[in-house]
Amino acid sequence: MKKSRLAALLRQVRLDANLTQSQLAEKIGQTQSYVSKYENGEQRLDLIELETVCKAVGVSLTDFVEKYLES
Repeated sequence: MKKSRLAALLRQVRLDANLTQSQLAEKIGQTQSYVSKYENGEQRLDLIELETVCKAVGVSLTDFVEKYLES
């Protein structure tokens, strides 16, 4: 399955925050496999989940959307 732009950006913001998948999963109350699935495009996040991820990595939802639109 081809990785989507959204999945790639989710991975990049996690890496920019110097977090492993396990660390991010702990911060958002999910499992590492859950984080892996959305970074690989196997699972999609709803808006509330996306906002939670953004908060966990220290990026505003607005900035995330702007980065997505620029990519």
